[in-house]
Amino acid sequence: MDDLSKLASEQNATLVVLSFLQADCGFSNVQYNKAVCSLGKDLTETWMSSCEEEYGVIECDGNLPSSIAGSIDDVEPLVELYWPGGEAEARTLQQIAARLREIAAQLEQSVVDQAAQNLRRNVMSSPSEQWLDLLKSEVQRAMMQGVGLEQLPQERVIVALSLTLVKQVCEHTPQLLRDLFNTALQCVRPPRSRCL
Repeated sequence: MDDLSKLASEQNATLVVLSFLQADCGFSNVQYNKAVCSLGKDLTETWMSSCEEEYGVIECDGNLPSSIAGSIDDVEPLVELYWPGGEAEARTLQQIAARLREIAAQLEQSVVDQAAQNLRRNVMSSPSEQWLDLLKSEVQRAMMQGVGLEQLPQERVIVALSLTLVKQVCEHTPQLLRDLFNTALQCVRPPRSRCL
């Protein structure tokens, strides 16, 4: 079964992208960490609201809202607990993100660094409506230069590369996180021809 087929759902794609971006968030980049945590909190509140509207005061996973309010500062468990599809679905989607991170760790770093630098420069001088095209362009350029993973399914490499570029740009310029997050969602959701 193709793990990436689960990204057809906007909620699933959202969790995978968020999990990818929040991985390895630490104290070394406080502003990026804050931006990712803020985005995770906002998404969680949206998911909680949709669950409350649909199911009343009981959350989608069966917990009362107050039972997990104390974990609001920890993005990954927060996403797991509030995920409308339930904890098992959240774990599956986080495993997809982990596999994409494994691919990303194998990418040719000099090619990725140059592509991320180009993307950052271009998005800083362009309206957000053009960012998907700019991301696609850098992904295509990097793939043509060779990222060193020809043996892997290219669709997975492209998704991992796209998310890696977005993450690198956001680590350097955290204020771009929300808009680039939305660009990444457009890129990873089918039809993937938007990124190919």
